[in-house]
Amino acid sequence: MLSRFEVFVARRYLRAKRKQAVISVITAISVLGVAAGVMALIIALAINNGFRNTLQRNLLGATAHVNVVEKEPGFGIENWREAVARARRLPHVQSAAPVLYGQVFLSGPLQSKGAVLKGIDLTSELAASDTLKRLKEGSLDRLNIPGELPGIILGSRLAADIGMMLNAVVTVISPQGELTPFGPQLSYQRFRVVGIFESGFFDIDANWAYAALETVQRALSLKDVINAVEMRVDDIYLADQVAAQAEALLGPGLAASSWMEQNRQLLNALRMEKAVTIITIGLIQLVAALNILIALVMMVMERYRDIAVLMSLGARLRQIRRIFILEGVFIGSTGAVLGLAAGHVLCYFADRHRWIQLDEQVYALSFVPFEPRLVDSLWVAGVAILVSFLATIYPARNAARIAPAEVLRYE
Repeated sequence: MLSRFEVFVARRYLRAKRKQAVISVITAISVLGVAAGVMALIIALAINNGFRNTLQRNLLGATAHVNVVEKEPGFGIENWREAVARARRLPHVQSAAPVLYGQVFLSGPLQSKGAVLKGIDLTSELAASDTLKRLKEGSLDRLNIPGELPGIILGSRLAADIGMMLNAVVTVISPQGELTPFGPQLSYQRFRVVGIFESGFFDIDANWAYAALETVQRALSLKDVINAVEMRVDDIYLADQVAAQAEALLGPGLAASSWMEQNRQLLNALRMEKAVTIITIGLIQLVAALNILIALVMMVMERYRDIAVLMSLGARLRQIRRIFILEGVFIGSTGAVLGLAAGHVLCYFADRHRWIQLDEQVYALSFVPFEPRLVDSLWVAGVAILVSFLATIYPARNAARIAPAEVLRYE
């Protein structure tokens, strides 16, 4: 157990003015080194967490947790109502929605552009996805009103690219047109823009459009079929398990994949980036540890006589060791606290005011998100203090080896 004597002496040694000002400078540099390392790690981990969490939120808000599709592209899933009903009965499945994807061209006043047209059952889609809950303009109620042009909902970037506004009429051109005696013929269908959504994910906002399932079937010249069943689960990290169960239940002609499998490359890249960041910035902590080691070694050399006097007055060897260990831990703790405070303050203002802007077309996000986590703060501070403690072992042992009789012989 630590005694008040050891804490008192350690604090006095750190606060006292010394004849050798170099030691004070090295001590201050050691504190700043620990603080800089902790601050850099907190900021780097906050950026990594921010990217991962923001991309994950945006992706899972617009796409399904589990997708069931045909193993081999054919004419679509015909008995899709039965497949959707079975999927909804699986454990952990909150909702299952039938969807039909098709590649089309949208012709607008500014230009024509390729897009993904997604046919949906509105009730099921709202339960399985959050995208249509975030409309910038328009209303879902107008998606399929009898007697009017069928409605379509465009991504905000897609609408801006082709020059479409709310209530405008857009022509959808499908390359999967009707088959005529002269070969395949493009089909054209007019839609009214009844809504504009913004998911926060650039690729989706720039390339996706929604319409009623029956309308998309007609536009693509298909029968009553779909090409995917999308499911949402109550725990996103059980998606792989649910995908395996769905594939076994729905039959040999269908394959199921989870969001983790579909985005494996992105998740692996973020995981690798986090590991490299920790190793690279962790070198700052090693530099700070070396500074602590040098400062304590020089302090022991300067305090030979003081240590000899303390030992002559009855101080035990373990008490002498603890004094210098405490000095290193004080340095590490002070640096860790300063680094945590600076890191979290910078993360707060950088995220709130969006200090670092990004090109959405490259990064899918418009700014760098900062999301520091408490668990990261705890282990980063703990490692900083541990490294500081390890740096004290050698000088503390040297201090305990001092022979009082030899040092005080000529005093």
